[in-house]
Amino acid sequence: MANPSFVYNPPMTPYLDILYQDEDMVVAHKPSGLLSVPGKALEHRDSLISRVNRVYPTATVVHRLDMATSGILVLALNKDSHRHISKQFELRQTKKRYFARVHGHVEQNSGEVNLPLICDWPNRPKQMVDFERGKKAVTHFEVIERTLDEKERPYSLVALYPITGRSHQLRVHMLALGHPILGDRLYAHEEALSMAPRLQLHAESLSFSHPTLGHWLQFNVTIPFSPYCPPPLSERIE
Repeated sequence: MANPSFVYNPPMTPYLDILYQDEDMVVAHKPSGLLSVPGKALEHRDSLISRVNRVYPTATVVHRLDMATSGILVLALNKDSHRHISKQFELRQTKKRYFARVHGHVEQNSGEVNLPLICDWPNRPKQMVDFERGKKAVTHFEVIERTLDEKERPYSLVALYPITGRSHQLRVHMLALGHPILGDRLYAHEEALSMAPRLQLHAESLSFSHPTLGHWLQFNVTIPFSPYCPPPLSERIE
């Protein structure tokens, strides 16, 4: 089954986790299990933007995270800010870091995945690698830890740096390396799926320029599925 059936049951506590707010934007922490924007079905109307709009009616979504992914999302409060921040994402001027727990022990300490992606239309919303029709997709990765779970099944904690922002990019790129993300109900095999109660993917850091003041902003949220405390994103060696 391309998209295994599920009952949408978004977390209610905390109902809304605001990391930062000013006249131009809101930065929020989206939990795993909550849609970034409303779905088409009535039962899928609850979403991060819906919750934010209850407090900030003018807020609009600048970028999205998959429902199962947790982490930082920035929302604009006016058209000028939306245009400015969106342009930074489009021109790849933002800095993003995700963390994931993946199945198995990744052999390379670091590397790059450069595999073009396209929607696997008969099996949507799944994406797939396609060298002829796919759009360019690049991810850098660094292995933080290789270890075993309580049943002695191997997994790795990896830091992921998406250079592009394709749908499901990190999930498909890790799958292509032979290391699906734990708890991924769309792409993980049976063992990897059973090793975690949720998708082990988290948007931990986001940095960008303030849309009106111009200074550099950096936001971080703790990794919910690992005790690892990463250094500031700005200290990463390119």
